[in-house]
Amino acid sequence: MMKKTILLFALLATSFLSAQDEVKLNITDALALKTVTASYEHYFDQQTSLGVSGLFNFENESSDFRYNENVVITPFVRHYFSTESLWNFFGELFLAYNTGDQDSVVNGFPVSDNYSDGALGLAVGYKYTSPGGFTVDIHGGAGRNLFSKESPRVVPRIGVNIGYQF
Repeated sequence: MMKKTILLFALLATSFLSAQDEVKLNITDALALKTVTASYEHYFDQQTSLGVSGLFNFENESSDFRYNENVVITPFVRHYFSTESLWNFFGELFLAYNTGDQDSVVNGFPVSDNYSDGALGLAVGYKYTSPGGFTVDIHGGAGRNLFSKESPRVVPRIGVNIGYQF
């Protein structure tokens, strides 16, 4: 049993040490809204990665446009369909734990309900990777909240990220 545990640990450590990592920031959220979305992505090989994004919404509730979500934590897995060019098409499967305020009308009066929910979704996009490690990815998709009646049905996943691979 001990030999199997050591072998499994060695294989996992080797895969993490030989792979690339990337950090990135969603510039569309940062420039257009008072929202910060930062991501970390770990590559297992040239075509498969696992990552997590965190969205934090600082926009006022009275703003003309803002995300419903105040906080969204999104683990994701990506598959890159090509590796020959600088621009690569990818598909993404994600989960999104999201919290926020949903406005509704009860007995003719506006009411704001706090919610927490989990969504499952898909996204697609293109990523540019320079030889020096600079990255730009453009992606779009949506997830569906699964558990709460107070939450919005759809969780968006859109943006333009800039980042760096190391």
